[in-house]
Amino acid sequence: MGSQALQILRQGVWASLTGGWYVDPHQSTFSNCFHLYLWIFLLAFPFLLSLLNILLNLTAFNVIRQLFSAFFTAIKAVNFRLHAMFDLGEIVEKRQASFTTDPNRMEEGEEGSGTHDGTYSESLFEDSSDEDDGSDMSAGSSLGSQRRFSSDDEDDDEDDDSSSSTSCYSPDLANTGIASQPVPPQMPSPGEGEEPDTVGSSHSRIAQRSASTASAKTHARVLSMDGAGGGSNNTGTLASTVLPLPISSTPAPRPLTISKSDLEARTVHSEGFSRAHHRLDSLGGSWAGNQTGWRAGELLEEGAFDLDHESPHESQENTLMIEEKAKPKQYYRFWLLPGKWLRVRYDRLALLALLDRNRRIGENVFAVVLASLVAFLGFLLLLQGFFRDIWVFQFCLVIASCQYSLLKSVQPDAASPMHGHNWIIVYSRPVYFCLCCVLIWVFDLVGHSDSMRPFTLYGVTFFSAHFLLCARDMLIVFTLCFPVIFLFGLLPQVNTFLMCLLEQVDMHLFGGTATTSPLSSVYSLLRSILVAALNCVYWCFLYTFYVFVYVRQSSDPTILWSPSLEIKDPLPEKLRNSVKETLHSDLVMCPLMAIITFAISASTVFIALQPALSFVLYILAGVVGFFTHYLLPQLRKQLPWFCLAHPVLRSREYSQFEVRDAAQLMWFEKLYAWLQCVEKYFIYPAVVLNSLTTEAHTVMAGMKLLRSSFCVPSQQYVTLCFTALFFQFDYPRVSQTFLLDYYCMSILFSKLWDLLYKLRFVLTYIAPWQITWGSAFHAFAQPFAVPHSAMLFVQAVFSALFSTPLNPVLGSAVFVTSYTRPVKFWERDYNTKRVDHSNTRLATQLDRNPGADDNNLNSIFYEHLTRSLQHSLCGDLLLGRWGNYSTGDCFILASDYLNALVHIIEIGNGLATFQLRGLEFRGTYCQQREVEAITEGVEEDEGCCCCEPGHLPHMLSFNAAFGQRWLAWEVAATKYVLEGYSISDNNAASMLQVFDLRKILITYYVKSIIYYVIRSPKLEEWLANETVQEALRPCLSPSYVDSDPTFNLNIDEDYDHRASGITPSSFCLVYLEWIKYCNSRRQTPVESEKDSPLVTLCFGLCILGRRALGTASHSMSASLEPFLYGLHALFKGDFRITSPRDEWVFADMDLLNRVVAPGVRMSLKLHQDHFTSPDEYEDPVVLYDAITANEEKMLISHEGDPVWRSAILANMPSLLALRHVMDDGSDEYKIIMLNKRFLSFRVIKVNRECVRGLWAGQQQELVFLRNRNPERGSIQNAKQALRNMINSSCDQPIGYPIYVSPLTTSYAGAHVQLRSVWGGPISPHNIYTWFISSWDRLQKGCGAGCNSGGNIEDSDCGGGSASISNNPAAHPPQNTASSIPQPHPTFLQPSMGMTPASLPLPLALLSQSEGRMDAGLVSSLHRTSSIHGLLGQHLSSSQLSFSSSVALPPADRFCPSSLQDNPSHRASQRGLSLGQGSGLPYEALYSKWSLSGRKGFSGPAVMEGDGSASQSIRTQVRMHASLPDLLINKIS
Repeated sequence: MGSQALQILRQGVWASLTGGWYVDPHQSTFSNCFHLYLWIFLLAFPFLLSLLNILLNLTAFNVIRQLFSAFFTAIKAVNFRLHAMFDLGEIVEKRQASFTTDPNRMEEGEEGSGTHDGTYSESLFEDSSDEDDGSDMSAGSSLGSQRRFSSDDEDDDEDDDSSSSTSCYSPDLANTGIASQPVPPQMPSPGEGEEPDTVGSSHSRIAQRSASTASAKTHARVLSMDGAGGGSNNTGTLASTVLPLPISSTPAPRPLTISKSDLEARTVHSEGFSRAHHRLDSLGGSWAGNQTGWRAGELLEEGAFDLDHESPHESQENTLMIEEKAKPKQYYRFWLLPGKWLRVRYDRLALLALLDRNRRIGENVFAVVLASLVAFLGFLLLLQGFFRDIWVFQFCLVIASCQYSLLKSVQPDAASPMHGHNWIIVYSRPVYFCLCCVLIWVFDLVGHSDSMRPFTLYGVTFFSAHFLLCARDMLIVFTLCFPVIFLFGLLPQVNTFLMCLLEQVDMHLFGGTATTSPLSSVYSLLRSILVAALNCVYWCFLYTFYVFVYVRQSSDPTILWSPSLEIKDPLPEKLRNSVKETLHSDLVMCPLMAIITFAISASTVFIALQPALSFVLYILAGVVGFFTHYLLPQLRKQLPWFCLAHPVLRSREYSQFEVRDAAQLMWFEKLYAWLQCVEKYFIYPAVVLNSLTTEAHTVMAGMKLLRSSFCVPSQQYVTLCFTALFFQFDYPRVSQTFLLDYYCMSILFSKLWDLLYKLRFVLTYIAPWQITWGSAFHAFAQPFAVPHSAMLFVQAVFSALFSTPLNPVLGSAVFVTSYTRPVKFWERDYNTKRVDHSNTRLATQLDRNPGADDNNLNSIFYEHLTRSLQHSLCGDLLLGRWGNYSTGDCFILASDYLNALVHIIEIGNGLATFQLRGLEFRGTYCQQREVEAITEGVEEDEGCCCCEPGHLPHMLSFNAAFGQRWLAWEVAATKYVLEGYSISDNNAASMLQVFDLRKILITYYVKSIIYYVIRSPKLEEWLANETVQEALRPCLSPSYVDSDPTFNLNIDEDYDHRASGITPSSFCLVYLEWIKYCNSRRQTPVESEKDSPLVTLCFGLCILGRRALGTASHSMSASLEPFLYGLHALFKGDFRITSPRDEWVFADMDLLNRVVAPGVRMSLKLHQDHFTSPDEYEDPVVLYDAITANEEKMLISHEGDPVWRSAILANMPSLLALRHVMDDGSDEYKIIMLNKRFLSFRVIKVNRECVRGLWAGQQQELVFLRNRNPERGSIQNAKQALRNMINSSCDQPIGYPIYVSPLTTSYAGAHVQLRSVWGGPISPHNIYTWFISSWDRLQKGCGAGCNSGGNIEDSDCGGGSASISNNPAAHPPQNTASSIPQPHPTFLQPSMGMTPASLPLPLALLSQSEGRMDAGLVSSLHRTSSIHGLLGQHLSSSQLSFSSSVALPPADRFCPSSLQDNPSHRASQRGLSLGQGSGLPYEALYSKWSLSGRKGFSGPAVMEGDGSASQSIRTQVRMHASLPDLLINKIS
């Protein structure tokens, strides 16, 4: 704990104050001295210039600035070149025979090398392995770090030194000797200035692997994590020298924290040098080197000892000294000119500890420009005399910290949102410094000039000289406080600052809601500016038009070009269709609104009725807003006003114990929706147009009011009423105009709402009667928070003003202000990537199965919940089912096992963008306590202080009412219905514990194999296959017996104990009846006698399937654990054919993929059903139908198969899987059963400032304060704030949600119930359809009315066509698929041989589009019935009583019996038949027609083959058209 505190003080506090400089005891003396002298230079240089400012003129100032820029450029260039050298350079090893010391340095090399006293060898190693994980690192340059820090801009094909050669590296070299063989020398190229040398035969030397390699690799991650900064890793040509370390000299492992000298490699000479070349040649590599002499008197590094390699019998003391203190005699060649190079005795890790790396040339250029700009602006302010006395030194300290951070930054920074090296945060200090300096200079320049004209607003003069100079002085103080500001992390990184700034400007100036990314913030602001400019030009009749179009679109423009995925994801297409539908509707509505607005504005109604009209509109807006957004939501809450125990306005599902259908539309939900419609589209536009009539110069203010009323109308009535009362009655003299008053009050009220939420959170969190101390620090900090209440209030005001979170320090009662964040909060676009078979290797799936943990498998349910919310969230918000809402609100959806946090980010007119964060199913103890707190009721509480006197009927007790007011959350709804899956998991061990239950499973396994092999369309091909016949010919022998040890009397029904195995006779005795019945259900049965090929094939496949189960179990014992292991292996498709007798199955892999694999899965389902109906499946008819039904309505697959996710997202009715759970020491198998149904959730609204504050606190604690304690006090349960649930929903690795959705947009047009209230979109197509249907009804009505003896059926409501097209359910359910019978989707069983792309999707995916096509055809058929009205003028009522309620005849009337037996045809006919689904009887079409008329229908309607639905409908339409001729002929 003490070392961690010192590390935080050194690397966190002190480094934040200085800009990154601190003394690191784990680094070398050279590194610390370089950092110190560099920081002193950056501090002293501007300070000396400020002292000599009298002697310096402008020319000298420019020269000094250019020299400083050149100094910075040189450092960046050398750093970039050194990293390029490490990536593509060569390692040269040197040897010497004397004890010498010398510090680290760069030595200049001469062109060419002469022969000297000693010898050395040099070699280049290239690592070309893609699978190396970086675990093997060379002494001078680690393989892993070179791969990690390689630059994208480097040339991999750069020629190396001619004396270099490549060699293949093997980890075996680390512990084995290396043989040596003479090899021919490699001649250097003349251009490189190397003279060829002969290769000596005495010794071949290569560099050895460092003893501290492992610790160096670990320390590399501590020093710098450039990989977090972005950019792809380029392996390229890696220069490294790796040699074996003899076993006798292997050093002891070193600690994690090591010095710079430990990071450098050490050379320990091996006795087995004579075997080096032989080992390398055996690996396929090449070895070449040149030997040159050492220059006399050449010195090595400090502390490096050189021992004569010819003297292996040195004393033990000297040997230990060499092993412990020896330094590597290696260097890199740093080329300056074609003939000149320097020796660099430095490695990459030491360089990363010395200076930060900029990967690309553009980053280096930007850093140099930024450093030069900091120097220029800083020197300019110093020379102009803005600072005096001690503040000059303070300002120079700020300059030094900004420049030093560009060379060696603070990692991690207090405002960094991520672990590791954050390359964006490096530019924060200099960018903010340049911005402040520019503003100081501009304010001073404008303040001393007379060009700026001030203006006064509410008695405050803005942009006067005094105002600008005061702003300049505040910026000067702010700049001088940079060290403290960055210590507390009050300024975000640059991209976050840009996004927050643009978002706040768009929200407060133009009435925006929120943005989702920096790109969307720029797009949204530019769009707002464009709309405001257009409104200023065409404010009259295009005003409402522009705003209406504006608020109907999302701030994210990328939704229209979402990329397509390999696995078909229906979500992007749905979003695009919703956007297109909105645009089509706006194409009609916007011109209509523009015309109406122009007509009203051109009239004198707003001028003639003033001022009474204004007050009437204000009162109307206040009354409607109060009733809509306060009274109705309070009456619908679970605890209205925290006094009543039950909601006054209850939904129909409120009293239901288990919800079985979609939520019903209630009358108060309709009222709420219509009141919002009146408020948004009539009242507030009238208020804005009324004010704009006399206040045309406040167009932007009116645009904000109108836009806010369209998007978030729940808080507008409060602001409007306060503005009217305050400026009309309290202070009318300070009023400007109504729209300008409202504009300013809206900004003030938004900050007051934030302040109110922050104060509620703080008071609730630190309330002494409900404080929960999670650690000893909490108990220590609680008393100290009381004297600082005033400071806490000041912080709350400050954080509300700048929209920053107020977070508890380490989860205690002490609060600090964090940096500003957008509504989205998290800087990165994090979302969960599911691990399945599509993104893992096959070997990994078979051996370790990495995606088998519960959290990964359960994340799909939250993904499905996200899709359900995408369909219904926006409509449910508009129906008031979640209560009042606004931008940034957070809700928790709690069910039996699903607990998700829903963060609403952006709200538009008819759209809502949200993000869902799913928590663990089996959470921690703290999570369970908080889940109990939000799910338990308080109606039974009868306490009042210390006694229990009870409570009034339907009222809360005093204690319950008091406790509910001191919570940071409230229950918004208890029965919120969503479509989802009910999950049931049964322990497979308990279901297969006894032998009898396992025998039942094996029996169903065999029967399922028989079912699939007989049902297969390739059965005849298999029976005629010569390879299969030849392999199964021995089975025809009467004495054949398969006595494999896999078979067991206890679990095999057909086991013959006399033969000690399974014989064909025993097999037929048990399964022959089932074979014959399955064969009889085929369209073309085959021979199925005892000795037939079919029975032999079934016998062989059943033997193979059971033997595969035994092989996968890896044990011949009869215990349960191996049996479950083998069953799970076969269930996921891991079939391992090891017996030569079963290799015939490879003649056609479909025998495994389409027969055995689905057989083992179906057997598990049948075994499940056996417990509910143990005797039903004894009947072959029932068993056959059960398997067929399961195939149609259920998917049985492994959860790692991509088809599992596709089926869930496609709303498959039922799914089944076998899960292997290995978690917390448990190893068990569970049978997972999913059934699609409607789920009931409790909707908990959480104080959004509570969520933002706790999220910010976790980010600061884990990233900056480096608290890695998994049981830290800040995540302990606190029921009043739901601290554990909120903190666990943070982005990983700060939190631990099992699923985080992408930003998802829900559109109101996708909500069926809301469409039934408001109607569908008014698009050109819908208008055309409405006109056609109206004309048809008019023709029918006129035709029936003109007939004197017309039937009532012909004239009622214009005919039956209207009753079909305009007769939905009174309140259609939320999902129409639940109320209309749907065809059972069929799903082919996934197999091991099928790829995800080739796996068939369920037919249910196509049912919706086909249903829409059929509905269009039926509608066209209805329109043709208008001929009946014309026909009625010539026919009497007794002869013509043709009901115009045209219904399609049942399928069996129009198709032959051969097609009726076809299941696919029956499914398609069920999808087309509307006779039962719409409630229209079949006899309505024929009740008053003669027999000849019926023959006219039944004759030509016969379809052949699999005729499509559209063809049959067109046939019927043609027959309808021929009816008049038939009837006229009959009458005549």
